[in-house]
Amino acid sequence: MSLRVLHVLDHSVPLHSGYSFRTRSILREQRALGWETCHLTGPRQGPAPEVEHVDGLDFYRTPASRPARRGGAMLDAVATVAALSRRLDGVVRELRPDLLHAHSPALNGLASLRVARRHRLPLVYEVRAFWEDAAVDHGTTREGSPRYRLTRALESHVLRRADAVTCICEGLRADIVARGVDPERITMIPNAVDANRFAYRVPRDEALAHRLGLKYAVVIGFLGSFYGYEGLDLLLDALPMIRRAHPDVQALLVGGGPQAQRLQAQAVAAGLDAAVTFTGRVAHEAVDRYYSLVDICIYPRRSMRLTELVTPLKPLEAMAQGKLVVASAVGGHRELIRDGVTGVLFRAGSAEALATAVLELLEHGDVGEAMRAAGRRFVETERSWAASVARYRKVYGSLSPKVVGGEVRAAGERVA
Repeated sequence: MSLRVLHVLDHSVPLHSGYSFRTRSILREQRALGWETCHLTGPRQGPAPEVEHVDGLDFYRTPASRPARRGGAMLDAVATVAALSRRLDGVVRELRPDLLHAHSPALNGLASLRVARRHRLPLVYEVRAFWEDAAVDHGTTREGSPRYRLTRALESHVLRRADAVTCICEGLRADIVARGVDPERITMIPNAVDANRFAYRVPRDEALAHRLGLKYAVVIGFLGSFYGYEGLDLLLDALPMIRRAHPDVQALLVGGGPQAQRLQAQAVAAGLDAAVTFTGRVAHEAVDRYYSLVDICIYPRRSMRLTELVTPLKPLEAMAQGKLVVASAVGGHRELIRDGVTGVLFRAGSAEALATAVLELLEHGDVGEAMRAAGRRFVETERSWAASVARYRKVYGSLSPKVVGGEVRAAGERVA
């Protein structure tokens, strides 16, 4: 029999986010290895049937718990853990998995820890980000507040008690070690992309360029969610400096999020209406058409705990398509981009440094081809999903009896 892994998730497809796309890639590659994957999402998924079939996968859903009238976020968290624990207990009894694999946030880990101990199952806990840091950027708490300290304490509690820990990058790994977790119990499963999913140097979609008024423009752009930590206001601050030297440069911002209205107002106040195109959110299957218009992808993340510790996914997608990449020199970007080789890094928080980086690329076009090729090569050799997910074999193999030589047996493998 193949290994059966029950993944406990915050949310999944059909919701679109970096979180759900990473999950979908992990599940696809694990199934290619011959493992059986099962899936449960928590209350944050929103209204859904008890079991929902999406992209060829069955997702068990947890009914949303009622918001607490008093006690706010703390009591809501308690209710979330209780609801998820009850649902997870029932799913475990039905599916009888070999191990649980809980993905952050800590509430998923707490519920999974309870159920794993009850059913004597090994637990893998995966950290994709520290959600208390994301909450700081979203303005729902502040660093050092009681809520922040409690969330951090719950995260540490799960990390110390899980049977194995995985994380997406070195920044998170170092922080987890600093919390007293044995480095030998931590495995990095980095973010990756399916290079075959992205064609290299796709021809420009001229019809779309004409419709958006970009037919004759040099386009710098960003495709993703508009959160404060992405620093997109910095891109707008830098645009006038860039256009003074290159009036044909225009900005294309594809997506939406909490900062969308503020960014649009900033563009209007700066007189950049004709130089910035906001498309709003676009269908996932249409994203490649918009990428085809962008000459330089810009990632101006601000320096904060979240961006220093966590690697994003979007620069990898851009490099896979042979795009030139300009990014702030925060820790998450430094793990992905080799300055001057696979992209250009600039001083975080400086619009002047961003403008200078873009202008140097525009004025030294001879370096572009080598940089594009190096970025694609990096994705193909070091950041493919197949290579990344293969690392779970050792993690699971240390916990499950269905192993060969310390690693999980793949489909069709026999013991010599």
